[in-house]
Parts: sequence; C-alpha cells; structure tokens
Amino acid sequence: MASALTLKKNYRCFQSLHQFYSGGPYAVSSDASFLVCACDDTIKIIDSSNAAIKSTIEGDSEPVTALLLSPDDKFLFSASHTRQIRVWDLSSLKCLRSWKGHEGPVMGMACHASGGLLATAGADKKVQVWDVDGGFCTHYFKGHKGVVTSIIFHPDPNRLLLFSGGDDATVRVWSLTNKKCVATLEKHQSTVTSMAISEDGWTLLTAGRDKVVNIWNLHDYSCVTTVPTYEALEAVCSFDSASPFASCLSSFTQKHGKKKISSSSIQFITVGERGIVRIWNSDGAVLLFEQKSSDLTVSLDNEEVKRGFTSAMMLPLGQGLLCATADQQFLIYDLEKDADHGLNLVLRKRLIGYNEEIADMKFLDEEEKFLAVATSVEQVRVYDLASMSCSYVLTGHTDVVLCLDTCVPSSGKPLIITGSKDNTVRLWESHSRRCIAVGIGHMGAVGAVAFPKKNRNFFVSGSSDRTLKVWSLDGISDGIEEVSNLKAKGVVAAHDKDINSVAIAPNDSLVCSGSQDRTACIWRLPDLVSVVVLKGHKRGIWSVEFSPVDQCVITASGDKTIKIWAISDGSCLKTFEGHTSSVIRASFVTRGTQFVSCGADGLVKLWTVKTNECLATYDQHEDKIWALAIGKQTEMLATGGGDAVINLWHDSTAADKEEAFRKEEEGVLRGQELENAVLDADYARAIQLAFELRRPHKLFELFSELCRRTDANGEIEKALTPLGKEQLHVLLEYIREWNTKPKLCHIAQCVLYHVFSILPPTEIVEMKGMGEVLEGLIPYSQRHYSRIDRLERSTFLLDYTLTGMSVIEPERDETESSSRRSQAEEEEERSAEQDNMEPKDTSRKKRKSQKSQDRKQKKTKVAYVNAVAPISSQA
Repeated sequence: MASALTLKKNYRCFQSLHQFYSGGPYAVSSDASFLVCACDDTIKIIDSSNAAIKSTIEGDSEPVTALLLSPDDKFLFSASHTRQIRVWDLSSLKCLRSWKGHEGPVMGMACHASGGLLATAGADKKVQVWDVDGGFCTHYFKGHKGVVTSIIFHPDPNRLLLFSGGDDATVRVWSLTNKKCVATLEKHQSTVTSMAISEDGWTLLTAGRDKVVNIWNLHDYSCVTTVPTYEALEAVCSFDSASPFASCLSSFTQKHGKKKISSSSIQFITVGERGIVRIWNSDGAVLLFEQKSSDLTVSLDNEEVKRGFTSAMMLPLGQGLLCATADQQFLIYDLEKDADHGLNLVLRKRLIGYNEEIADMKFLDEEEKFLAVATSVEQVRVYDLASMSCSYVLTGHTDVVLCLDTCVPSSGKPLIITGSKDNTVRLWESHSRRCIAVGIGHMGAVGAVAFPKKNRNFFVSGSSDRTLKVWSLDGISDGIEEVSNLKAKGVVAAHDKDINSVAIAPNDSLVCSGSQDRTACIWRLPDLVSVVVLKGHKRGIWSVEFSPVDQCVITASGDKTIKIWAISDGSCLKTFEGHTSSVIRASFVTRGTQFVSCGADGLVKLWTVKTNECLATYDQHEDKIWALAIGKQTEMLATGGGDAVINLWHDSTAADKEEAFRKEEEGVLRGQELENAVLDADYARAIQLAFELRRPHKLFELFSELCRRTDANGEIEKALTPLGKEQLHVLLEYIREWNTKPKLCHIAQCVLYHVFSILPPTEIVEMKGMGEVLEGLIPYSQRHYSRIDRLERSTFLLDYTLTGMSVIEPERDETESSSRRSQAEEEEERSAEQDNMEPKDTSRKKRKSQKSQDRKQKKTKVAYVNAVAPISSQA
C-alpha cells in the first residue's frame, strides 16, 4: 500500500507571521486597511486583515520614537532617537526629505487636516511646527517645563489651534495665527498622556496618570468637570454620534429606562493600567459601561499581574476601538448588545506584534483551522490560520509554557494539554477556552507532553526531574466549572538527565521518551515497564516519534543526525546526515515513507526513508527551529523558532508538476512562434521572444544574422529599442559571456555598441548589479582592442614587404599624383610631336628612354620606403 502512495517532492511556504511591533508608536490608515508599526529600528507596514507584512522601511539603527500618516495616507512621518525627522513616500518607500530640529528625541507628532503642517513634540520641552513641503520651521513654541508627551491639532482646519501636554502636568494651547500660547490648562497632578476633542470642536478631554479625566470648555478654557477613574490612564477617546458605539449606547439606555443621554453631553472611552475598557458620560461623570474582565490580566494565587493598555484610538468608518497593550498586542473591540439586552464588548481581532521565542505548536480542531502556540510567556495563544490573528489566549500557568499537545475526543470538543516551567500540566477545553484540570506532582519543569492516538482517557508527561508520568483523565468533565485535579496512575524514573520529548505508539501500547542523556527508552503502557533502550547518539535526543505503519521509532539528536530504530531489538536501522547543527524535530509524513526534520541551523528538510535521500531543503528561518507541527488530515506543516516567525507550508508536489507541464507546453508554443518570427524576418519580435524564453544561444544567432545584413545598424537599434531596463540588464549579462570567447566577441562588441548608443551610460551604471557585469566586460574588451591594435601594426610590415616586392605602388598625395599625371601627359604630347617630326626613330633610342624611366621609378620607390620605415617603427 505504501508503494501506491505519491511521494512528496516539495513544500511551499504560503503564509508567514513575522514580528511587526516591538512597542511604542504606531499609526493607522484613514480606512484602517493597514497599520504602520515601529519594530525596533525598522518600520513595518502591516495588512490589518491578516497581519501580513506588506513592506519594511529600514531605519537609521536607532529605535523609532514617533510615527504619523498624512491625512491622505500618501506620506509617512517618522522620527527616531537620532532626532532626525523624515518624510517617506509610501508608494515608493523612499525618503523625500529629512531634517533635524529638536535637541532631544521627538516624542509625538500631529498633522494638520490640510496635510501641509506637521507639529512635533520633543523631549527638549519644545513644540515646533514644520512646513511639510519645504521642511522648514514655521512656529517655535517654548513654555513646557518638562518632556512634551502628546500633541494634537484642532480638527477644524479653520481654527489654527495646537494642543500639547507634558509631564509637567499642564496642557498648553498654542495659536498658529498669533504664534503664542493662548491658554495654560493646569488641573492635572501628573503626566498628561492623552487628549481628545469633542465632535462639535468646543470641548477638550485630557487624561493623565493622576487617574482623572478633565473636561475643558474651549470658549474660555475653563475646566467644566473632573471625572475620577481610579486608574492611571494612558488614553482617552471620544466618538461621534454616528458611530456604532453611540447608537448602541443610546438604544441600551432607552430600553433600560435610564436617563436619556443629552445632546450636549459627551461620551468618551478610557483605557489604562488595569487593562479594562470603560465608557463614560460627561454629564455627572457617569460610568455607562465597564468591561467585566480584562483580556490581558493573568490571575495568580498570591497576586494579580497586570499588563495594561498603552494607547487606544477609535478606528475610522466605525470599525471599532483599537487598543495597544504593553506586551505588543493590538486588540480591536466592537460594542454589541448581548442576549440579556445588556452591553458587551466583543474582541473582534487580536494581532500579536511580537511572539518572542516559539517553543512548541500543534494544529487544533479536526479541520485544522487553528494553531496552538507556546511562546516564551505563560500563555498559550491560539491562532486562526485564515486571518493569522490570535483568536483567544489560554491563561493559567504562572511561568513560561514549554510544550503542548492537542487531540479531538469522541465528544468533538478539542482538548489541549500544556506543560510549563511552573512544574504543572494543565488540561484545556478549547470551546469554552478554560482550564478544566491541572496536574501537580513534577518536581521540575515539564518539557514534554503527549496524548494517545486512540483512547483519550490518559496522557503522558516528561520533566526535567527525569521522571515520566501517566495521568488519568477518568472523571474529568468539561461541564464542571471548578478546575479538577489530575491523578497520576504511573510514574517511573526514566532517565539520568532532562526528558526532552515523549511519544505514544499508534496502538497506545508503548511510550517512547528521549533525553539529554543521549538515550531513548521505550516503555509499556500503562505500567511503564521498560521494553528496550535505544543507544547510539553522541549527544542529547531532542525528539522521538513512532512510525504510523512500521515497528520503528525516529529520533533527532544534537549530534546532527536522525536515526530510525527497530522496536523489537533496539537496533539502528538507518542514519540520516545532512543538518549542520543539532536536529531538534523530526516527524513522519506520507504514511511513514518520508519525514520532515528541522534544526538549530534554521533549515527544514524533506527526506525519503527508503533511499536515505534529502529531497528538498528550505531556509525560511533566521534562527533555531524549535517547533514543528504536522496536520494529521492535510499534512500541512507549521514551523516556528527563535526568530519569533511562524511559517505555514503545504505540499506543492502536484501544483509544481502541473506548473512545470504548463510551462513546458507554453514554451513549445512560444518556441514555434519564435521560429515563425525568424522565417518572417521579424527580428524585433524574435529577439523579444528569445528574451522571454531565456535562450541566449538563439539570441546570439539572431544578432549574428542582423550583423551580416547591409542595414545592420538600423535593424539592431530597432530590435533593442523596445527592451526594458531589466531585459537590457539580462542582455548585458549575455554579452559579458559572449565577450569572453574570441569567436563570439565581434558580435558582442557590435551589440554592446548599440546598447550604449540607445541608453546613456549614466543610466546603465545606475542599474542594480551593473557593477559586477561591467567588471566582467571591461578586461576582455581591453584585451580584444589590444589584439586588434597589434594586428593593425602588423599590417605595416606587410605593406613594407609588398612594396619592396613591387607588388603595390606607394601611396601618394593627391596633389603629387595630379602633378605627376600632368607631367606624364606633357611628355606623351612631346613624344608624339617628335614621332611626327622624326618618323624614322631607331629602336636603340627607344630602349634607352625606357631604361631611364625604370631608373626613375626605382629611385622613387626607394625614397618612399626610406620615408615609411621610421614611421612604422614608431607605431
């Protein structure tokens, strides 16, 4: 049956999740279709639908401190610790202009509604306004006594007002018309972190870490009211009456008979250190809605660890509320009415900007649409593979989660088990997204867990305490609200060092454990009796797995090898070498006939067991690959490692075969079209087709044919003119190869001449990679011209030899030849007259005259040779 299987030949990475946000500034487009995020010293542009990186802007090796998009999303403004302010064109990702203005880092930016003015807030206590097109300063404001942390323009473009808040607990209002501070708002007792302006433009909201929101009247700059929030605030957001938040709040108050929200009142949202979203009404400082529980809080036995929000903003076009967290996440909320006609804040999307190191991952659900990921945090993140957003987070462990496994029991509700550095194992039910059981008993970090393949009434765990435990799931029900305690029904001291991996046989009768002690042990379930010990690796074993069809086990080791062992006697059947560093994971695919491995060298390899052949190697990671997940149904791969990147792979064997057949068929048709163009003497079309088909030999033949034509120059220029810069670059690479061969160099030099006549040399030099091409062209061209020069000099010797042999007449000037011609004509006339006068001339006289003429000619030839000899010797 295995022989009937189609072996996989290639995998293709079709989706990736990279780190794109390391905390700090970010910006959202006017339609919320993309985000611009600071990622260390680079800027990432992210598709908000699937967290895919659309493009990357390289920075100046210093962390980015401020980001802002222009109102029309055409330009991006950035600033870093170098104090350099840059304007980027988002269509070309080129820096249009840059300048320095502040004496310290730029902490915030704001753009006027017209897009022509940029305001910057600096750590040097100054506020400056810049002309975007010119890059010069139009306004320079001083007055703050501390770092200016936030800055906004008035949304009405006709009211040229600028608001700035700083850590001196003041808010200053600057008039761009009068170029001075028109008001100083002093009510806060701590840093002002955020500001917002109401829909009508006459109310200012300011929030600070003094746990209050102050509401100001912009007619006279008086404080209308102070709203105590009892938490340090990081952001305040106002929303207009047409937003879904406002309509939902209005219908809620009407149905519950609450006081109707007046048209003059302002509803606003606050977020802060507690990680809870709250909605307020300015009239009476009434709390309209409070989130029941934070999506960021982890409850511990002794204390509560809080990871609050760092900023928030209302998304345009009523697309919800965007909140940024301290652990580099973006949460997008919608306000909806629940079944009890109450209000509920629904987490619509969670984008994880930074995963840190990925320790383990497994596919979840029967359809394998979700991926459970364990990173260097105490949470398990479950990703929706369609959108690559984090669907939910499982919180409960008090230390980093090291390993996990998944299964789908008969009830149809997927289960997840996790092992952690807190020495516990936990059982989770994915539908309810809660922990239903916890196992306590290990004395060290739990580094490996595994579910059985058939019966779902137990699981196995391995720990750094060198023990192997079998946990019973009997009596565990997901309908009970309280967390149950798991009981161990089997324990064995399995190894001399940490256990890195465990695997259960397909028939649930055996379990295999791999350890740092360089051995793998096979145990009989459920009593954990030793069956065989697998010895042969020279370093610790990182991964073990049973074959789905054969009585063998595969192991991956730190000695850079992969081995397959017989279960019956523990003998090594095969050894696979190819990785350049430790092999961390190895798993069977194609019903045990092939396997996939990954290691500390960042490579993923596809192997065939029968032939020991490595079919393909993939380099998509920049660091160790710790995690490898293989879908049971689709055999889709997921890899993740130290570079915090998750790559998804699918089998592309059939698609590649179909693509190769299509390309071959297309190549045949295009080849026939090329031959037809040659027969029709349509050289321009033929050359274009030769380029598309990548046939340099045919291209040379076409240019050779053109060079033999009488109208060669016009035809070659006609053929080269339609070519783009990329094709000209390819042509120059071909010319470089032709130019190295003496038989082909004449055609190469002819085509090169026409290329330089069509395209200016400055443009050719600016082409990417042209330096390498020219380095190959210039030396051979110099050699060819030196050879031609030598041949030309050699012709002087030939001229001398032939002249000396009286084979050729020496060259004369036109004046000399014409005078000689006239003298000869006169002599002929005189001789004719003499013939007429003396008709009886004797033959002796004729012979004498003939000899005298021969002497004259010889004297002339000798004189010419004497004149030419020094000239040729100098040449």
